[in-house]
This record gives sequence, structure tokens and C-alpha cells, in this order.
Amino acid sequence: QVRLVESGGGSVQAGESLRLSCAITGVTYDRRCMGWFRQAPGKEREVVAVLFAGEKAWYADSVKGRFTISQDNAKSTLYLQMNDLKPDDTTRDYCGEDPGSSYIQSDIGAYNYWGKGTQVTVSS
Repeated sequence: QVRLVESGGGSVQAGESLRLSCAITGVTYDRRCMGWFRQAPGKEREVVAVLFAGEKAWYADSVKGRFTISQDNAKSTLYLQMNDLKPDDTTRDYCGEDPGSSYIQSDIGAYNYWGKGTQVTVSS
């Protein structure tokens, strides 16, 4: 019953910023993880950032200090602020939800709901 819709992707130059949004509708859970994931051409999907119970955040080493995950409960929207973008950030980015976690969940297989993704392209 949960629907996730990403937006905010685009094409930018290296060093610039983008903010991704994930609109959340339908039934959700008190204890859950919301996450951002990305996939480059020919590579596996990887975890970028996770927000547990709307409070505790985790980031992949490759984006620490550059990306920030947050949630606006009033707007039912998850965000990923991406600063100092690099060519390696050229990926299709997805948001996902794990409704049953009791801690920060980094296992992609645990996420039950997914959006269709939004493309981020960074040129040098």
C-alpha cells in the first residue's frame, strides 16, 4: 500500500548540487528505515544513505560529508541533499522503505517498497 515517487534528478557540472525528493503515500510503519540507493550502468545497486525511525542516519563512505538524508513528515517527503557532485555520482537513484527494521538496515534485500528512480548525471 506504500508508493514512492522520486524526483529532482538532472544533469549538472562537477562540484554543483542537487536535491532529490521521494514523495511517500499510503500506509507506513512506526519502526522503519527509509533509504536512498543508486545504480551505475553495468554495476550493482548500492546503498547511499539510510534514515532509521526518522532520527538516525547512516552514509556510505563515498558520500560522507557531501550528502545529507532528511525527512519532512508534514510533507511526507524524503530528501537527499547532494553537494560537491562528482562524475562517479552519475547513477540512477532510488528511494526504498524497509518497514520492519529495529536498527539501521543496509541490506538491500530487506527493503519492501521502491520507487522507479531518477537519473543523476554529472559531467567534468
